[in-house]
Amino acid sequence: MSFSSMLFLWVFFPIVLVIGYLCRRPKIQNVFLLIASLIFYAWGDIHYFPLLIVLILANYLLGLAIEHFSDRATLSKLMMALSIVVNLGALGYYKYANFFLNTLDKLLPGVTLPRVSLALPLGISFLVFQAMTYTIDLYRGRFKAQKNALDFALYMAFFPRMSSGPIIRYVEFGDQLSNRICASRQQFAGGLRRLIYGLGKKVIIADILGIAADRIFAMDISGVNGAAAWAGAIFYTLQLYYDFSGYTDSAIGIAQMFGFKFPENFDYPYLSKSVTEFWRRWHMTLGTWFREYLYIPLGGNRKGKIRTYVNLFIVFAMTGLWHGASWNFVGWGVYNAFFIIIERMGLKKKVLDKHVVIGHIYGILTFVVGWVFFRADSIGQGFKLVKRMFCPWLYADVNSRIGTMISTQSWIACILGILGAGVLAELFKTRSLQPVAAKWKNSIPEAVFLAAMLFVVFVLTASGSYNAFIYTRF
Repeated sequence: MSFSSMLFLWVFFPIVLVIGYLCRRPKIQNVFLLIASLIFYAWGDIHYFPLLIVLILANYLLGLAIEHFSDRATLSKLMMALSIVVNLGALGYYKYANFFLNTLDKLLPGVTLPRVSLALPLGISFLVFQAMTYTIDLYRGRFKAQKNALDFALYMAFFPRMSSGPIIRYVEFGDQLSNRICASRQQFAGGLRRLIYGLGKKVIIADILGIAADRIFAMDISGVNGAAAWAGAIFYTLQLYYDFSGYTDSAIGIAQMFGFKFPENFDYPYLSKSVTEFWRRWHMTLGTWFREYLYIPLGGNRKGKIRTYVNLFIVFAMTGLWHGASWNFVGWGVYNAFFIIIERMGLKKKVLDKHVVIGHIYGILTFVVGWVFFRADSIGQGFKLVKRMFCPWLYADVNSRIGTMISTQSWIACILGILGAGVLAELFKTRSLQPVAAKWKNSIPEAVFLAAMLFVVFVLTASGSYNAFIYTRF
């Protein structure tokens, strides 16, 4: 059940919103929201509903055990390690089993290993990482174990973040389960505002750009020239940002309407002047997770330059693998590691930070090329597309029929996407336009604009043109 589906917008969410808002006491509201969240998950993935329950119960009980044995370090550490094995075991089996079997087949010629016939459970990567933050931080003594099983289940399964995050650490969310105040009118209005902007990003920009991007990436590579390759890369770059940030905006808005506060996940990442800065602005909760639970435990930057570079390589290779069970995702992670390492060696400090224009050009090129490998069906296809992007004269005689493949709506969505990815935000930070931006927020013109945007979202959704959010597959 996608946020941009008719079922969610016209049935599920209105019912949950009305009943949930009538339940003013947090304890009662928590129980209702848990029931709604379980229905949300079961509707989208009924076959793996038992897996969700098992992971909730396992982490809840292991959390109690970690705290119970807190004065016996060995047993407490054993319980924490067991929680990691359970969570990563579930993730490895359901998401990576066939990836490793395929890899072994290639390494062992003549050997054909049996395959696991499984679909990817809904949001399992987000669910597992969120569960691990609870047990690891509990072992570190950052908070007390959650004794209320229903509240813990809501932390794990709260429907706004179930499919695509953000990854919320219990230290950021735990107190809200019992100590929050039900949303005021201003908070409710702010949440609704954020939800509508998120839906607009997804339906009006991301989905329209996605149609054109899919057509280009699906083309036979022999028929792709430089113009087509660049168009596909740029469209996908914008599609991915608006799709994922649109989901995040929607999730943050929905949570706010019930009095919860989710962490931000994006900060205009395409304004970055380096790959290092990009990863401080893109999918920030994932970056925080890998820093807190992998990079720092590996030693971070405390054990010399070489060890730091090795740690960065491991972290970004794992970041790539987290996104998908394919070598092109691992390659994309290594690609990011390469640029972050050379930036740390001096490129960022000596060049990119001193020359803003060069930094922005470098940033845009690295992001766009990186997303080509992220989107490509294979590393080989990615290299072929990049070759066409940077050596267009070699394919000047190829007619890719761009004019017939890309609609006027796609070009309009592309322009809106470029403006909304940070250009307008920077423009309205100027002293002359700051008063305009201040007057716009929560004004009658903005309310009219939001109503019009919501109407367009409903029209496009009713026409059946919506697609599932991209990150639900991760």
